[in-house]
Amino acid sequence: MLHLRLITPPDRTDDVVDLIEGTVGTTHLAVLPGAARNPAGDVVMCDVAREAGDELIGGLRGLGIDESGSIAVETIDLSLSRRAEEAADDAPGEGADAVLWEQLADATHEESTLSVTYVAFITLATMIAACGVVLDNAILIVGAMAVGPEFGPLAGFCTALVRRAPRLALRSLIALLVGFAAAMAVTVGFSYLMDAMDLFTHDALKAERPNTNFIYRPDWFSFVVAVLAGVAGTLSLTSAKSGALVGVAISVTTVPAAANAAVAFSYDEYKQAWGSTEQLLLNLLGIILAGTLTLLAQKFFWAAQRERTAKSARV
Repeated sequence: MLHLRLITPPDRTDDVVDLIEGTVGTTHLAVLPGAARNPAGDVVMCDVAREAGDELIGGLRGLGIDESGSIAVETIDLSLSRRAEEAADDAPGEGADAVLWEQLADATHEESTLSVTYVAFITLATMIAACGVVLDNAILIVGAMAVGPEFGPLAGFCTALVRRAPRLALRSLIALLVGFAAAMAVTVGFSYLMDAMDLFTHDALKAERPNTNFIYRPDWFSFVVAVLAGVAGTLSLTSAKSGALVGVAISVTTVPAAANAAVAFSYDEYKQAWGSTEQLLLNLLGIILAGTLTLLAQKFFWAAQRERTAKSARV
């Protein structure tokens, strides 16, 4: 269930109440006339089943409540109420399958913004991965994958394509390109430093490296895994199962590929650097393709679900 807290202009409160009462899956409606001070207006609160949340939020935005008042949405972890159970049963579909497009757009907007923190995380992840490739240490590679924040801009780019939001697409693309470019540049310098300290060696990079040589040897499995990870990551975002993102992060080799390319470049190993770059681009392409198609499939599914619900209501 979701909890909505609204601030509405007094002349629109009745329209808001009618919309809430007319939306299947809502309950616990409360109206506090004149309770809001900034902005001034009425406070309207209700609970709504997650699967009906996107429709209700869209209707509220259609009434202009987001511009003239406020729409706040919270997830209810526990609700002991027979009415809430009935509302969830009445709403079409399953809550775990529901997509809150406004919430997704807001989350990906934040995660896809180029910031100092984002650049710091992706740079640190790339340097950790650089240690992993030189030492041929799979544990460090996995750790670097988990630290890397690159799935945020990837999800933002997929969302932007589906919602036709060019600003979000540009912001996400800038975060990806600048983030990886900065991380790889710093890692090249880090590699020179580690070499000067005799911690990195050219021989270690050229060794067989059975645990990490797959990073600069891309194949079709790289693309297949990236596609599967893109689907899983997108589903974890839209279903609010964020714990699955950790598994997604450690199943693709974007950060390790960037790290291997940077270290190889510092030692003039251009063949390895190019192979790692191919691995990076292949993973990015697979995730974007899978994420976009997954969002399109979810959008089509819910549109069909609403159509069936509308037909049943008319009957």
